[in-house]
Amino acid sequence: MKEFIEYILQYGNLNKQQIDLIASKAKELQLNKDEYFAEAGKVLKQVGFIIDGILRICYYNNKGEEITKIFMEEKHLLYNLSNVPSTEYIQAATNCKLLVFSNQDWKEISNTIIEWENIIQKIAHKSLVQKLERVSPLISQDATTRYLEFMEKYPTLVNRIPLAYIASYLGITQQSLSRIRKKIR
Repeated sequence: MKEFIEYILQYGNLNKQQIDLIASKAKELQLNKDEYFAEAGKVLKQVGFIIDGILRICYYNNKGEEITKIFMEEKHLLYNLSNVPSTEYIQAATNCKLLVFSNQDWKEISNTIIEWENIIQKIAHKSLVQKLERVSPLISQDATTRYLEFMEKYPTLVNRIPLAYIASYLGITQQSLSRIRKKIR
């Protein structure tokens, strides 16, 4: 809970009663590697905050190939309050610990704390900027350049997640990724 409150306080101020309200609504969720936080075709019924671990957003293309779109590590907020079924999967790339709020509790927090929507908008804006910077690299770049950019954008992920996920994100085979990694060393 402490991590989440510290994160929120970077974007606005909360008093003790507001912090207590938030704490009373939060639950901890453990996800094992490969478990899903959200599945395509289903409505996300909770808001999540990553305390520890890495999640990935992925989908299947029209050939049935799994494509990793983006990785999210600690201190990321996951939400979809639009009640629209997701088109993508959110899967644990490592064992994860999250703080979760039901959509109903999240709305109650929003209705009670006047400044909440403003804080969440600031977080969403920052998250969008990060997402645009990190979105899967252009396929027009060669694979080595894409991998080097990946290591620059996600310096802490390379040794924490399976190579298959990185290869999927880069749009290359796992064998090609292994060759690139050997060549770079």
